[in-house]
Amino acid sequence: MAETIGFIGLGNMGEPIAANLIEAGYRLKVYNRTASKATALVQKGAVQAKAPAEVAEPGGVVLTMLSDDHAVEEVSCAAGSFVGITGFMQRRDGRGIALRFALWPEVQGQGLAREAAGAALRFGHDRAGLSRIVAIARASNIASRTVLGGIGMVEAESFARRGEQMLLYESPRR
Repeated sequence: MAETIGFIGLGNMGEPIAANLIEAGYRLKVYNRTASKATALVQKGAVQAKAPAEVAEPGGVVLTMLSDDHAVEEVSCAAGSFVGITGFMQRRDGRGIALRFALWPEVQGQGLAREAAGAALRFGHDRAGLSRIVAIARASNIASRTVLGGIGMVEAESFARRGEQMLLYESPRR
């Protein structure tokens, strides 16, 4: 495999995951706030970045395994170029693997959510081989609903969560 993956966060969970990616043949560019935690991975072939922004390659994948919201904020603010997050998670309610995205307020309204969510959706279907991807939006969240419809997801279900009407969108593999 020739793809380079950026990886931020080499603690108790991040380091073994990153090591497995190297074993699977991926090239890794890694960053950790405590630089010495990257030593073992560098010995296995990873490239160590001096700053979080250095792990990102245009159009590439960056994985983060950080301990809490404070760590996410610290790393993303230090980077100066991260504008939000996009990724997948297995929903605890059994509805499937969900596409999730959020942008920092200062970059909202620039079309970046649609671009990031669309790229993640394509990656999920085409590269990760996911047969069905879902996304959840509040019925009142017109911006997210517009993004989900704009990337080809269709409304499939409605349910209530904590008194709010929620909409499930899905994208079966084409």
